[in-house]
Amino acid sequence: MIAAGLAYRESRPGGEPRGTLLCVHGYPQSSAMWEAVLAAAAGAGWRAVAPDLAGYGDSPVDRPGTWARHVEALERFRAALALDRVVLGVHDWGGLIGLRWACDHPGAVRGLVISDTGFFPDGKWHGLAHVLRTPGEGEQAIAQMTHEGFAAMLGALSPNMPGAAIDHYWRAYADDERRAAQLELYRSGEFAELAPYEGRLAALGVPTLLLWGFDDAFAPVAGAHRLQREIPGAELRILDGAGHFLYDDLPDAAAAEVAAFLGRLPRDAGAR
Repeated sequence: MIAAGLAYRESRPGGEPRGTLLCVHGYPQSSAMWEAVLAAAAGAGWRAVAPDLAGYGDSPVDRPGTWARHVEALERFRAALALDRVVLGVHDWGGLIGLRWACDHPGAVRGLVISDTGFFPDGKWHGLAHVLRTPGEGEQAIAQMTHEGFAAMLGALSPNMPGAAIDHYWRAYADDERRAAQLELYRSGEFAELAPYEGRLAALGVPTLLLWGFDDAFAPVAGAHRLQREIPGAELRILDGAGHFLYDDLPDAAAAEVAAFLGRLPRDAGAR
């Protein structure tokens, strides 16, 4: 399925949905990371929708692949599917994209599921991000990536990651245009751009689940505790045995936490 130029996956319950969950994946993943969540959401009576960001999974590249353009594309996608009052689920770069969108469109959001990401103006880039942001080094790293090397890298970080998911994630490297768009994403912004967003997640005033992998080396669990302090009433769940890619590390446990959170929310009378 495609809407507003983005391929997407969708699940629906047997009857009228209680609401809609909109899931935004991180780097270098795709909608495949949400498979268990989509199934669990449907089981909890919710519709769930997960797009492939432009240049990832089955979505065509749309250069320049900047942070701002991904935010704009998410709004076009939401409008094309007439998704209103969604619970927004985000992970990794999906947080930087999706949370920025949520703050810009507060009336469209009724809940948040935030995983292994950051939204802080004093954030720091991790080692791989530094490489991708460095002219010359980034081009060399991205050009040298092979499917075998990619699978080995992700397998070392997440031993339970299915081969089918790795293959879908690899589509972000399918051609030179997609690889160049990855560099554009990492070089297109600074954490300081989030300064105007300080306090705005709290201002949304919506139920929030913070779901984190205990062993996350890219977005350490300290960030989850910081978000819990910043968002009144936010629930925090930390999964032992999971790292940064918690939805691949412990898919059933992570999906169960999301489904339980959705089950605690009231039915949205306007859901469809």
